Amino acid sequence: MSQAHSNLHRSAWADWWEGTRRTDIWWTLSWFDIVLRYRRSMLGPIWLTLSMGAMIAGMGPLYSSLFGTELSKFFPHLTLGLIFWSLFSSIVIESCNTFVSSAHYLKQGYFPISLFVWRSMSRNVIQFAHQIVIYIPVALWAGISLSWSALLVFPAMVLLLINAHALGLALGLICTRFRDVTQIVTSVMQMLMFLTPVFWMPESLPGRAKYILWNPLAQMLDLLRTPLMGGVADMHNWLGILGWTVGTVVVSSMLFAKYRRRVVYWL
Repeated sequence: MSQAHSNLHRSAWADWWEGTRRTDIWWTLSWFDIVLRYRRSMLGPIWLTLSMGAMIAGMGPLYSSLFGTELSKFFPHLTLGLIFWSLFSSIVIESCNTFVSSAHYLKQGYFPISLFVWRSMSRNVIQFAHQIVIYIPVALWAGISLSWSALLVFPAMVLLLINAHALGLALGLICTRFRDVTQIVTSVMQMLMFLTPVFWMPESLPGRAKYILWNPLAQMLDLLRTPLMGGVADMHNWLGILGWTVGTVVVSSMLFAKYRRRVVYWL
């Protein structure tokens, strides 16, 4: 029995682990994705930092005056909101084309499909690393005082990565089979950007509109942004994201176990 044939008959767990453990492959592929995207550019990936910095610098004073919020309070709120939302949006939207964009690999030989989900995730994490540095000068300017609660950003980041991988598997499978879903997901993410406190402050909402903050992206944003603003995220947001994580992992596991072998036939 050939290696490819035996791999296709592995259990779902063994198949997932085979793709996950090959960090040498998916990390290298994601790094080359960034290199090729900025090939022949003098500044390379630094353009990620500069473009995000220009957006924040332009929107900060304007939205601060529109919402009547003190700039020293609003500016770091907006900075972290835009940086983390950029990460959320790119992870979700690119997950839809994870397998389609890797069709040339999947058609040429056996590759565990989880490998390409990790590739997409790591590429977005590299982009995020180029953008989060903007927070440092903003925090210094705003005089944000961090405490030990800032360390809560690390478990929040772990939850984000778990959800990103689960959604990457689920959306990758669904969007490979039904290509129109990609456009639906893109439109929904555009809508959710305005229903999530990226630009606006949660405390500015009237009481009857507080339900907007129940959406998982708003809860995830609160877990990541609040510790870096010197505060502590609400416990109900932790519980909400933990429940959402269990749900996404269960659903993606079921889809992965049932449909992972069909991906190559859908490409």
